[in-house]
This record gives sequence, C-alpha cells and structure tokens, in this order.
Amino acid sequence: MTPSPYAGRSDADLLWSTAADPDAFGAFYDRYEEPLLAFFVRATGRGELAVDLAAETFAAALESVGGFRPALGSAKGWLFGIARHLLADAWRRGAVEDSARRRLGMPPLALEDDAFEAIEQLGGREGPDALELLAQLPPAQREAISGRVLGERDYAELACELECSPSVARQRVSRGLRTLRARIEGAS
Repeated sequence: MTPSPYAGRSDADLLWSTAADPDAFGAFYDRYEEPLLAFFVRATGRGELAVDLAAETFAAALESVGGFRPALGSAKGWLFGIARHLLADAWRRGAVEDSARRRLGMPPLALEDDAFEAIEQLGGREGPDALELLAQLPPAQREAISGRVLGERDYAELACELECSPSVARQRVSRGLRTLRARIEGAS
C-alpha cells in the first residue's frame, strides 16, 4: 500500500494548503474525524447528534480555513474551538445549526443504525443525554454552564454576559454542575 502524500505533513500545513489542494483538507478531516466524533458523543450521549455536530464543525472549518493562524494555537485546538462553539450553540438552541453545510452545498448525512452504534461507542460510556439534562436545569444555571464550560469564558466575562456579579456567576455554574452530576450518578 502506498503511503498517503499527506502522512508526514503537519496539521497547519494541511490547512494552509487547502485552497490550492482540497485533498489536503480531506487528510486533515481523516485525522480528526474520530476524535471529534468521540468528543461530541461524550458531550451529548447521542450518535446522531454527534454526527450532525461533527459535520457542521468540519464544514465551518472548511469555510473559515483561511482564518486559521498557527501563531494563535494548534490546528487541533482551532478545530475543537469551533466544535465547542457549535456545541454551545446547539445547547442554547436545542438544535444543531447546519448553515455552514448548506452554504457549502453539502447534503445531510444519512447513516445506518450500525454506524450510529459504532459512533456512540467512541464516547466510551452509556448514560443520560447531557443535552437533555442541561435543558432540564433552570435557565440561569443552564446559561451559566453553557458560557463557562462550553464557551470557556472566565467568570468576569460570564458575569457581564449574564448581567450579574462574578460570584453569582460562579455560584450558578457550581449549583448547575452539582445538579447535573447528581442526575448523571442517579441514572447510572
């Protein structure tokens, strides 16, 4: 078997080469498809949701590949940053946005049940759906957790967004996480 011409290239090089060589993005995709799906399965507990989020993440990455700056961080960090933002948006909305895929003319993915089962195994756990549990929290706690955990905002920034003090923001996150932990442990 002939090794891929992309095997020895860095992630950053693959992204930088995408405009001239679209297959370079395909090689980047191949490197991160499984880790990204595993991330989304762990976060959501649902294979079909993980697939939709991963597809939209890669579409958004392809759309914005020209904005990748290696000086600001790794290509993997850049990709997972996009993933975290899309996950936070999905939690806030209760649905996965598919605008990047539509703009690129990408059709929705259609997978068989056995493919979803394999994807769900990537997460390495069985249990309640994190999105459903988060949605059951009071709105103030849900927004605080989304902003802090998914949006990776510091407490001062989160407090401004939530229009409260940093200590109140910290308290909302703490109470929400404690409630989520109890519900997850209770379902096990």
